This record gives sequence, structure tokens and C-alpha cells, in this order.
Amino acid sequence: MAMVRRNFDKADETRPFVDGTGRLDLIQVEGGAVGRAVFEPGWRWSEHIKPLAGTDSCQSAHTGYVVSGRMHVVMDDGESDDYGAGDFMQVTPGHDAWVLGDEPCLVIDWTGFAGYAKPTEG
Repeated sequence: MAMVRRNFDKADETRPFVDGTGRLDLIQVEGGAVGRAVFEPGWRWSEHIKPLAGTDSCQSAHTGYVVSGRMHVVMDDGESDDYGAGDFMQVTPGHDAWVLGDEPCLVIDWTGFAGYAKPTEG
């Protein structure tokens, strides 16, 4: 296939976050899943995704682009950084994150969202 055009508003799958704090829209392409996540103000991984993931911290690796808003990420070892609109981000597994401020944070991720916010089985 020489060209692909998809629209996140017609995603293959949408996964809502706990308590209406956002959602993940996934598009499946030949190279894997690409996701658009909307994290609402007040969203925090350890409160709103941890119950779905069943792990102590986020175990997804993320390679993405922050379209709007701001997010703070803290690695399990304490290293931390803030990401905002226009930033490229690459984060390894083992972290917590939360939205900074009163604006939703919109992130496009092409490596870490295939299993993200997917309820564990069992």
C-alpha cells in the first residue's frame, strides 16, 4: 500500500479512561497501532489507568508528539520532566504521569498505545 489516510475521529477502537478523565483512540495500520490520547485536567496515570493496567507504574514505552496541553512524567527512579505542545517525547516503561494545568493534554503516540488503558483479563 503506497498511501494510507485515516482519521482519529473514525478510530478502529476507543478506550475510555476511568472517571471520564479522557480517552484513547486507536488506528490499526500495517506497522502497528497509532494512538491519539486526550488526557483531561486532573488525569493521573496512577489513579485513572493503574486500575485498568494492574501494574504499579506504566509499563508502556512511549514515542510520541504532544499536540496541546502539558504533562509531567516521573520515572520509577525519580527522574522527571514536563512535556508540552510541540514536544517530541520518548519515555521508557516504568513511570507515572499527570496533566498539568486546566487544559486537556493531547498526545499522538506510535509505539506505546496498543495495550494502553486496556483492562487486564482475569
